[in-house]
Amino acid sequence: MIGEHVLAGYIPDAGGREALDLARAIVGLTGGRLSVAHVHPPGLAAAEGEARTLLEQAADLLDDAPADLLVQEGRSVGRALTLLASRNGADLIVVGSPVGGARGRIGVGTAADHLLHSATEAVMLTPSGYTPPDDLNRITVMYVRRPQCDDAVIRAAQAADRLDVPLRLVTLAVGDADPESLRDDLALAIRLALDSAELVPEDVSADLAEGDDVADALDDMDWQDGEILVCASSEDASAHRVFVGEVALKVLRAAPCPVAVLPRGYF
Repeated sequence: MIGEHVLAGYIPDAGGREALDLARAIVGLTGGRLSVAHVHPPGLAAAEGEARTLLEQAADLLDDAPADLLVQEGRSVGRALTLLASRNGADLIVVGSPVGGARGRIGVGTAADHLLHSATEAVMLTPSGYTPPDDLNRITVMYVRRPQCDDAVIRAAQAADRLDVPLRLVTLAVGDADPESLRDDLALAIRLALDSAELVPEDVSADLAEGDDVADALDDMDWQDGEILVCASSEDASAHRVFVGEVALKVLRAAPCPVAVLPRGYF
């Protein structure tokens, strides 16, 4: 299940603290392991010492929650976080939004952009100004009928079962989409979720998000406090890599909750 070992990318700003808070909340739910990393640029004599000082400050924000503190040199923060996750066995990388973005929405900085197009582990982004609630209330999966999304439904259903929360499947209906065909796809996805975990039918729901565009469709939906949105990678993704397509990126930017993107073939 996602969250058995969470790696938070930390920088000393609001986005870094929000990523840290979300990562701690996730391992609190899963009983998993937490690692916190800071990436410093190469070739600077004092950079490693400064990085360790920043991580000690991050540890103070964790209120005695156990965490591994990792310093990594790298020209690319995203690439360095992917390397650390692979090396240390993390299954989820959590990063925050850049300072100055729209409050309550996800902003994609340079590190996040790299992760969303090449990470080998699942990536979760935190909306600006986000404070994790005490409980997870629902897992939502953005669904389109294709193998990667079926995999996401299976994994999300198993996570919802283990965490004892409802599962919701959402399909976008924008432009000239055929709503009836999409509802048929959602019915098949509900059956897949029920067959993949010990969920009862009352705990699995489906919604068709209709609107003029992606942002309009998502804005018209009900979102709960303590919700997480799960997206699959694009068909263009390499095996076991994250790659968000154009529509998924619009979903990510419009979502009012943390969004996790799974690598292709995530099992």
